[in-house]
Amino acid sequence: MSLLLRNAQRAVPLRRAPLRRRMELVRGLLGVRKFDLGIICVDNKSIQHINRIYREKNVPTDVLSFPFHENLKAGEIPRPDFPEDYNLGDIFLGVEYIFQQCKENEDYYDILTVTATHGLCHLLGFTHSTEAAWQEMYQKEKQVLKELGQRTGARLQPLSRGLF
Repeated sequence: MSLLLRNAQRAVPLRRAPLRRRMELVRGLLGVRKFDLGIICVDNKSIQHINRIYREKNVPTDVLSFPFHENLKAGEIPRPDFPEDYNLGDIFLGVEYIFQQCKENEDYYDILTVTATHGLCHLLGFTHSTEAAWQEMYQKEKQVLKELGQRTGARLQPLSRGLF
């Protein structure tokens, strides 16, 4: 199905095509190409507003995920009964925050890809609320990013490395 990639900010430059190409590959690697997915790129003010409302944290952040199918086990692919339920949910990328956090030697689009992949893993039931859950999510991200790197030549590391 479709990948909606929307740039709803003007704080930092964003070329959607590189991120779209990579996220289409990630969707294929995770086996979820038949599901709709929304990725919305926002500025610090917007991501902070969403973070305050949904997580009660009044700070900007890099990514927030809102699953269409709740209560999935880590890595579980939804099995919808109806065609309109072939939706994974939405990922909000705080692209201004991500841009500000990038180190000199890091590629902005690599970090966007890693962050969006992290958000997509959350839509598939992965969490990092415990060390065991983090380890499972980290391994999945590492596997997917390694395979993506083999196809694109990028050297990508999971977002959640060193969390525990």
